[in-house]
Amino acid sequence: MSQRPLQPAKPSSTSSAAPEPSSTTMRACVIDATGTESLLHEAEVPIPSPILGELLVRIVAAGINPIDAKTRAGAGVSAAIPDFPSTLGFDFSGVVEKSPFESHPFPVGAEVYGMLPFPRTGGSYAEYAVVPSLSVARKPAALSHVEAAGVPLAALTAWGLVVETARAHEGQSILIHAGSGGVGHFAVQFAAYFGARVTATASGHNAAWLKELGAVSVIDYTQQRFEDEIADVDVVIDLVGNSHDDTGARSLDVLRPGGMYILVPTGSWPGAAEAAASRGLRYTGYKVAPDGATLATISRLLESGAIQVYIDQVFNLADAAAAHTELEKGHTRGKIVLQISED
Repeated sequence: MSQRPLQPAKPSSTSSAAPEPSSTTMRACVIDATGTESLLHEAEVPIPSPILGELLVRIVAAGINPIDAKTRAGAGVSAAIPDFPSTLGFDFSGVVEKSPFESHPFPVGAEVYGMLPFPRTGGSYAEYAVVPSLSVARKPAALSHVEAAGVPLAALTAWGLVVETARAHEGQSILIHAGSGGVGHFAVQFAAYFGARVTATASGHNAAWLKELGAVSVIDYTQQRFEDEIADVDVVIDLVGNSHDDTGARSLDVLRPGGMYILVPTGSWPGAAEAAASRGLRYTGYKVAPDGATLATISRLLESGAIQVYIDQVFNLADAAAAHTELEKGHTRGKIVLQISED
């Protein structure tokens, strides 16, 4: 495991040409089958080749998300993995090595970050990745590559939940379960930024930090039942589901008539839609998609300091198995990131 102080990355050159990679292969962390974290191992795999509007990006850092661990274990998006060995990972931050044409908005040398369409393409636990140019944005200059790699999937998910689905606004009350996690800490910030009154559930040691991020109140789920502390909520954003202590079913008890329940973890409560409808509540699930334009909007909030990303731990690529072990403990504050190469 490697941990280091986070420093802003230096702006890179935006020249129109870059040296070809010195090899046709690259280091990647792969799985040969689905199962435990011990299956993650380093391997030499071919460097992918971009076509049409795709970029080849040299990856400096890759974010780790719960969907990665679920996929590795045989759930998540594992059914869509075309063959093995498979390189996991959605989030990345890095430098453009090949661009579609000379005057492209993301020329060779541009620092970019984004979300890969894994498993339709190889994942980000690798030295290089091919990515559709519409799925990336310029890396915020105020963020290092390690910090930027923790943003895309979690922030895009939080934006979709809070801004596009809940339509956060002044006077609205929103309860966010698992507020200290990757998606949760962005959701708290977005909801507060747009004027909603935010309550988050989290362990007690995260309460002060979440209030700094914009939560009006924090309910320590280890000590309190949230339904005893809050009522008549407009929206519940559930990042836990019924798989833990019936969090989903209990959430319906705190919503006002006609309130909205948004369930994120896939498969965590198959009967959610019916249960909500039977009580006159609105229900929806949510799935994130790569979106460079929305990520560019989020970038401006990150540049201004209105929104922050918190990196809990940084691991080397070779230690991806240890990173998954840490993630699956379920106590991460913010994000865990893999350092792939130097800035």
